[in-house]
Amino acid sequence: MKVACVGGGPAGLYLSILLKRQDPSHEITVHERDPEGSTYGWGVTYWRGLLDRLQEHDPASARTVERHSVRWRDGVAHVGDRATRHHGDEGFGIGRHRLLAILAARARELGVRLEYEHPVTGAKPPAADLVVAADGAGSALRNRHAEHFGTEITAGRNHYVWLGTTKVFDAFTFAFVETGHGWIWAYGYGFGPEGSTCVVECAPATWTGLGLDRADEAGGLVLLEKLFADVLDGHPLTARSAGRAGAPWRTFRTLTNRTWSRGNLVLLGDAAHTTHYSVGAGTTLALEDAMTLATALRKRDALPDALAHYERERKVALLPVQSAARLSAQWYENLPRYIHLPPQEMFALLGQRHSPLLPHLPPRLYYRIDRAAGRLEPLRRLKRRLGPAIARTTQARRLATGDGPDRSRRPDAVPAHRG
Repeated sequence: MKVACVGGGPAGLYLSILLKRQDPSHEITVHERDPEGSTYGWGVTYWRGLLDRLQEHDPASARTVERHSVRWRDGVAHVGDRATRHHGDEGFGIGRHRLLAILAARARELGVRLEYEHPVTGAKPPAADLVVAADGAGSALRNRHAEHFGTEITAGRNHYVWLGTTKVFDAFTFAFVETGHGWIWAYGYGFGPEGSTCVVECAPATWTGLGLDRADEAGGLVLLEKLFADVLDGHPLTARSAGRAGAPWRTFRTLTNRTWSRGNLVLLGDAAHTTHYSVGAGTTLALEDAMTLATALRKRDALPDALAHYERERKVALLPVQSAARLSAQWYENLPRYIHLPPQEMFALLGQRHSPLLPHLPPRLYYRIDRAAGRLEPLRRLKRRLGPAIARTTQARRLATGDGPDRSRRPDAVPAHRG
């Protein structure tokens, strides 16, 4: 089979690796618009479950990824001059540039052809038996057939910017700072000895009140460095990576598609779906897409059957993650509801922000129920039943009244942001 993967991110590269391992006779080319070694991000996060799955599918690349990753178990929340540390599950971080280099080297080793600085437009896709659109949320291949795919975009409310810093965080770090214009916060996580990713977010009124909507890149960074001086320990923030232009402030766009394939064209990763960055699942979901698609192509002889099976499997698997991401984004959009709780309670509810029950109970009552549920199995079962039931009722009411988020079917409204 001749396969063209459009997009040299983790999804496209990993799919090429898996397909070559399944059948070395496949002729596979990865087309990437940017030069080799360039990337728009700093680090990505993942958890032990993904590493185990990588080990199952390609042990060689899994070992290299683990060797070049940093790990942590602690989470730290700074709220003003208060700090709370929590011991949790094992998490991992790896530089995006390092991850791409590992996957590219493995793909080449297996005989995949990599073509960098080779943009592919929707008007002229590569000639192949299978064309994989792994070209991100702003996918040119998908946008050309947006009506067929049923592309929908839900706009978030808060503004965010993706930054880097030379400060190496030893835990997944949250920092919340109160200003005269409202709260602003950052998520920080290390990805190697050279530094960390630092994502800054705030409400629209805070963004404009602080003048971040008008500040140039240098002025904006200076202001953010002052606001987060306590957690940065004097380290600078950086808005450029590998020669690309400084990342602008954005509002997050959650993207979904009614169907994921058209003939021999199939969507992969962010071209098919996006999930809010606050759950740290973008890269994991893209790699899991690649695993499921490769398995479907191996087990089913007919391409339409394989693509349909891939779509069904992944849509089912995505449902809980998409729900968690939506609730997580809403938790931050309603931060004043939680931020003045006692530190231990606030941090506990930060960890519970994916719960569909939390938005419908007073925060302190939810905290007490959650603590009790941790000790009593009947309460745990009740909590598991009530949460989804309330979420379904609320969603049905919103759909019936039309009181849902603004949606746009314009694919050109999607930022060219791939993770």
